[in-house]
Amino acid sequence: MSDATVYPKPSARARKLVEGAVDLHIHVSPDVMPRRIDDLTLAHRFRDLGLAGFVLKSHYVPTAERAAVLRKAVPEVHALGSLTLNAAVGGLNPLAVEIAAREGARIVWLPTVDAVNERQHLAHHQGPLPQWAQLQESLRAAGFEAAPVAVVDEQGQPLPALHQVLQVVARHQLVLATGHLSRDEIMVVVAAARAAGIRDVIITHPDYPTQALSSADQVALAEAGAWIEHCLAPILSGKVAWETSIAHIQAVGPEHVVLSTDLGQPANPPVEDGLALFVDRLLAEGFSEDAVWTMAVRNTRRLAFGEEQ
Repeated sequence: MSDATVYPKPSARARKLVEGAVDLHIHVSPDVMPRRIDDLTLAHRFRDLGLAGFVLKSHYVPTAERAAVLRKAVPEVHALGSLTLNAAVGGLNPLAVEIAAREGARIVWLPTVDAVNERQHLAHHQGPLPQWAQLQESLRAAGFEAAPVAVVDEQGQPLPALHQVLQVVARHQLVLATGHLSRDEIMVVVAAARAAGIRDVIITHPDYPTQALSSADQVALAEAGAWIEHCLAPILSGKVAWETSIAHIQAVGPEHVVLSTDLGQPANPPVEDGLALFVDRLLAEGFSEDAVWTMAVRNTRRLAFGEEQ
């Protein structure tokens, strides 16, 4: 069955509105998990659609070197690398952040699959496991049982290792993303990041069940200077309701929101269609063209390239 029969195709209007956008959150191959598309093929598709670039996210390995090769292969598309501070890279490892920064990484995610919060939720999960959780189970079965990566102590205060990581992020003016931390951890981390001098902090998919930040929480974080990320994949998978995401975008305001896709899973739509599909739905819900352009293009370029528009 072809993509055209399974997934809606973005409108020409939406395609035009997202020209120049950067998808800040994608999962593509090569990866330790099956993915819908490889990074080189995706770069060609982004080029053909007038999309400016994407950030390669892996839960397990740094991606800055891959991104550099992609920029050489497809110079019209700005591929950006990242680092996620899970157990595979040593958790809260400031040296790993320093090396990633020197190799040109743009975003540092705090723990995702190995976050204390995510592990606690997974212990009570019912139903089929998501793809990444199946991999975690496979690693444990093979004897690779890693402790969860904590960011705060038992009193809820930032660990020394977190402060060290934040200092490196601040010195290189990287973008910090909160990963799969809990609501309370996010509040502590954002305050510590701002105190460390980090300019840009992204609240990773705050409507996702393991974050579940309220509208008031998201507004407060935006007022504190954080960017609120809304991802398409959790909505398409049914983990987040369209109504919830839309209401929270309206409460926070487009000037503080970034749209990304979090796509690349085999069962989801083509990665290159994601931002335009998101825009089509928001337009149908009454958002203006200026509002969706702000969230999909202006704000994503601001975070990817440091552009002020």
